[in-house]
Amino acid sequence: MRSQLIFGALTHVRNRYELCQLASKASRKLHKPTTRLQDTMNDVLVRFRKASPSGEYNLAVEQKKRVQDRRAA
Repeated sequence: MRSQLIFGALTHVRNRYELCQLASKASRKLHKPTTRLQDTMNDVLVRFRKASPSGEYNLAVEQKKRVQDRRAA
């Protein structure tokens, strides 16, 4: 259901308003005229669930990588 997709996408977004704005922009860019708009929106929400839509890196993960790189060197 779409509500599950929305709650999954909220893990990377601060609030619902920001999610709505980002999803509308992404759906306009990713929509193909031969597909349904609902399918495009669902695809966008699935992508947001897997990765941050704003392209920001998770700082904790980035810091762990730096520490591991220092140890390896």
